Amino acid sequence: MASIKLKSAEELTVMRESGRLLAAVFAYLDDLIVEGFSTMAINDLAEQFITEQLSARPASKGQYGYQYVLNSSVNQVVCHGGPSTTQKLKSGDIINIDITLEQGGYIADFSKMYMIGNVMPAAKRLVDITYEAMWQGIYSVKPGATLGDIGHAIQRHAQKYGYTVVREYCGHGIGREMHEEPQILHYGQPGKGLVLQEGMVFTIEPMINQGKAKVKLKKDGWTVVTSDKKLSAQWEHTVAVTSEGYEVLTLRAEERIKPS
Repeated sequence: MASIKLKSAEELTVMRESGRLLAAVFAYLDDLIVEGFSTMAINDLAEQFITEQLSARPASKGQYGYQYVLNSSVNQVVCHGGPSTTQKLKSGDIINIDITLEQGGYIADFSKMYMIGNVMPAAKRLVDITYEAMWQGIYSVKPGATLGDIGHAIQRHAQKYGYTVVREYCGHGIGREMHEEPQILHYGQPGKGLVLQEGMVFTIEPMINQGKAKVKLKKDGWTVVTSDKKLSAQWEHTVAVTSEGYEVLTLRAEERIKPS
């Protein structure tokens, strides 16, 4: 437990504000992520909004040598897709936009799926079930629960619909650093693993594949794709363990009503 940084009430207040600002970034981008727009244009608008309108810092830029503000992962890209001026969104695409934001010394992390134009029903189903799986994991968060409870809830929901869970990439603790302990696996066994305590803050960010769980890293050293070239989807929230359960620090306005 020594390596896990429990957050005080004061720290959670700052992290709550970082999460609120990050949700505002996505509210700004929602109407701009459309057919014909390049992923680099989305990146540039996000950076301008974060720095100029919110007076915050895009925490991903410069992290581990990464030069962009966001990840833009389209269709078979599982995660860590880099924006490009030549990659323009087209009707039928699904895309995950993943952004981190630092304000007051603390970081929030959130990602959202967008469906562009006329998306096939199978793709929409994957996006929707992945969102539900993330929430199943979040609902499991409370003091005394385990990391295995979170992973099992996600895995069970995804597999119920015939999907697979990516195992090579996971959620993570977050605070002053983007990646802190513990690692949050999106599969597992109930009652197994680290016991949750009030003050823990971490991301839950399942990557769910339409086909096989196997992934591969492209030659650029960043982009992760499905090995069978089938679709992948991901959603992410930053979550705090509270005395009675959980608080989603990156909750968006349209999520104020808890999904069923």
